[in-house]
Amino acid sequence: MALVAFVVAATEGQGWFGSIDGADAQRTTASGSAAKPNAARSLPLCPPKFRRGGGGVTCITDGDSGVANGEPWRLTTRSGGVDAPEVGRPECAAERTVGDRATRRLQSLMSGGYTMSGGSTDRHGRRLVTVTLADGRDAGQVLIDEGLAQPWPNLGNPWC
Repeated sequence: MALVAFVVAATEGQGWFGSIDGADAQRTTASGSAAKPNAARSLPLCPPKFRRGGGGVTCITDGDSGVANGEPWRLTTRSGGVDAPEVGRPECAAERTVGDRATRRLQSLMSGGYTMSGGSTDRHGRRLVTVTLADGRDAGQVLIDEGLAQPWPNLGNPWC
């Protein structure tokens, strides 16, 4: 199965993965032309009632997940999974602090423009996606390189 990339529309309510609706989103294959990144825009943090999806919202949940037009997603890299510190149920105060920094950093990175690619789902029904930033960097790898996330599967909780 070919890897399919979809450009997440720059405004709410436009196409995403299985619900592409015409010209509102651009579809490319791994062997096709590169997708144009989303226009830069501020991405909000998810309100509590939409952290698991729904409502057609596009927002950031934490340092390794979010929601795009109501569908939840989980961040990966081009080479594997990503695990950011927990913000909802951290094991210690340091994990919460780094988790908040990772969340804000992902929000900042994606606000500069991005594309998402992927399609399989995790055990919680979230799309596993690679986020490619407007400058070509892999958002998950940036978080790992900056010490705000670790590769998944991980070897434990390095923040506590």
